[in-house]
Amino acid sequence: MKTLVCTAPGHFAFREDALPEAGAGNARIRLKRVGICGTDLHAFEGTQPFFSYPRILGHELSGALIDSGSAEGFEPGELVTIIPYFSCGTCIACRSGKPNCCVSIQVFGVHIDGGMREEIVAPAGSLLHGQGLNADELALVEPLAIGAHGVRRANVQPGEFVLVIGAGPIGLGTMELARIAGARVIALDINTDRLRFCQEHLGVHAVVNGTDKDAVEQVKAITNGDFPTVVIDATGNLRAINSGIQYLAHGGRYVLIGLQKEAFSFSHPEFHKRESTLLSSRNAVKDDFEHVIRSMKKGSIRPQTYITHTIRFDEVPAQFESWLNPASGVIKAMVHF
Repeated sequence: MKTLVCTAPGHFAFREDALPEAGAGNARIRLKRVGICGTDLHAFEGTQPFFSYPRILGHELSGALIDSGSAEGFEPGELVTIIPYFSCGTCIACRSGKPNCCVSIQVFGVHIDGGMREEIVAPAGSLLHGQGLNADELALVEPLAIGAHGVRRANVQPGEFVLVIGAGPIGLGTMELARIAGARVIALDINTDRLRFCQEHLGVHAVVNGTDKDAVEQVKAITNGDFPTVVIDATGNLRAINSGIQYLAHGGRYVLIGLQKEAFSFSHPEFHKRESTLLSSRNAVKDDFEHVIRSMKKGSIRPQTYITHTIRFDEVPAQFESWLNPASGVIKAMVHF
């Protein structure tokens, strides 16, 4: 089978590999789609934490099941996706019901080789039924589940103002899931095209351009002087993370979904006077995936609006670097096999 390897930052190479053998407890899947994530882009440019080379990228995926391994209730040929975070099941996090932050977690396409190949094997317990969703929709479940988990971590309540900083794919999904939770969502980004997308497709309450000198005052005015009780960073940008506290209401929750390599910092007095709650949100759990699938089936999320670019598997090396440029207009690139 054909496999695409990121051999070093900025470099891809195809190679021919033998078809995988499932082995005990593993499922085998013929790939249909792989979505390109910010993690993949950061890995390609050499800025992704917890990453080493060479690596086969790709963890947002869907495919046709060849062998379900030990998973019951699955049929050969059915469309499936996976939960691409493989946990140990025994550490303190796993014992506490948080396998998403397992001490020795192995994220498909990050810590271990991922989906940029024609067939994969994965733990049978990671399989999720397609439930009638198509291949594109199933490949978008995982990034949307990231947003669902962040919203759940924030304990978003109906009627709350929620500011989501960053209108990339993860931020957009977070806005959707916050809206579904009943929040009044404010989108903040520096890209006017992304903000227009939020207005036209996501039904956000308001948008703010972060380059505006009065951005903080705009957020204050939108929230009737209170500021948002939830601020969620989905940028993975150090400057944005450091400045996000300025938008937070007193008594509010600041949730970091985005990830970058450096130490972050903000004013202790500003953090303290608000009695702020600081939370990280890592990966997602099965409940988040199932919530996203239910929301897609109900029509609360229209996943096709995210897909701006489609490409064949053999075209990926020639096109991948262009998606690092915001001028490309990419929101979600989808690889077809």
